[in-house]
Amino acid sequence: MTTGLTAARWTHVALPTGDLDKAIDFYTSLTPLVVVERFKDDAGESVWLSNDRQAETPFVLVLVSFNKDKGAQLGLLHPFAHIGIEVPERSDVDELAERARELGSLHWEPRDMPDPVGYICALKDPDGNVIEISHNQKVFDTVRAKWGDGS
Repeated sequence: MTTGLTAARWTHVALPTGDLDKAIDFYTSLTPLVVVERFKDDAGESVWLSNDRQAETPFVLVLVSFNKDKGAQLGLLHPFAHIGIEVPERSDVDELAERARELGSLHWEPRDMPDPVGYICALKDPDGNVIEISHNQKVFDTVRAKWGDGS
């Protein structure tokens, strides 16, 4: 099998979880991530999550549940360390915050922050990891403007 990889590339971030199914449900219902692949071996199981059909620049969140850690809360990204997800509309932040509030997963209420942060809120996944949801942070647009749109 040949690969299209021609240079070193940042491909994933991996986090442990004590309950893989609960973590998958959190990420697939409160973020734009979808399941790419699931794996299982004698030590435990894992999942790769990514933006749907993100084939041009693949990047995945790997969640790993080791059998020895099942049921534990294994969050590493807190109180400020976080994964950032940018949304296209300000109202998207408010809608996700409301859904997370109902689920008991809201970590930071929506707020306007100085540039370049934008309008943000944060969620906590089942392991306590912080997931920032931002609008107008312009990470996507800034990188594309600097290096081209990849087309």
